[in-house]
Amino acid sequence: MEQLIYGIHPVRECLRSGARPVSCLYIARETGSPGLKAIVHLARRQGYTVRFEPRNLLDRRVGGAKHQGVVAVCVARPYIELEDLLDGLGPAPLVVALDSVEDPRNLGAVLRCCAAAGVDGVIVTRDHAAGVTATVSKAAAGGLEYLSIARVSNLARAIDQLKTKGIWVAGVETGQPLGCQDLDLTLATALVLGNEGAGLRRLVRQKCDFLASIPTPGPIRSLNVSVAAGIVLYEAIRQRGRSRSR
Repeated sequence: MEQLIYGIHPVRECLRSGARPVSCLYIARETGSPGLKAIVHLARRQGYTVRFEPRNLLDRRVGGAKHQGVVAVCVARPYIELEDLLDGLGPAPLVVALDSVEDPRNLGAVLRCCAAAGVDGVIVTRDHAAGVTATVSKAAAGGLEYLSIARVSNLARAIDQLKTKGIWVAGVETGQPLGCQDLDLTLATALVLGNEGAGLRRLVRQKCDFLASIPTPGPIRSLNVSVAAGIVLYEAIRQRGRSRSR
């Protein structure tokens, strides 16, 4: 199954990573930006077909989305089985699980944070949640190409499977007395973030070993899920960097 991806960063990282083959690359004929020239050079070096088209034709290909002058046709980003994700984890992994994140741009932004933070795997839900689409790929700005993503029907059951691998599960939720900075994120950890409006579902919340919040001393108490993901992931990076330096 093929999928369109568009935008300079997503297409460039797709080519650089080699994670999925590109069947054709379309470049806006009127555009000669350095970023597009680098993509053309990279694609030709890898033996991919490059076609130059009027910008309005690219607009129609992506339904009017902002493509920055480049559209690639590639193999759709495959999910992996949860068991394969778990079997591939090393010591003290860092995993992110998303409980029904519905907005594709939010999902893409979270995945971008996960790629930047070097997480070992991402778990997303199948129902009432955004799938990995071209919009998600654009928002992830290339981060999608570097992640192992498992899609599950039952996140509560997936949490049980994480625990059988010795992974501590921490739910991130507003209003909890424990702060994310109080967690020991140097351990094997899965961070669970909830839906944009409803947060964590009841059974998912109950399955977590810990519930922690991000300190918000200002008048606004809640954060966008992608912002929350970035803050908690970089707290994990801070702790793990400090642990490695001892």
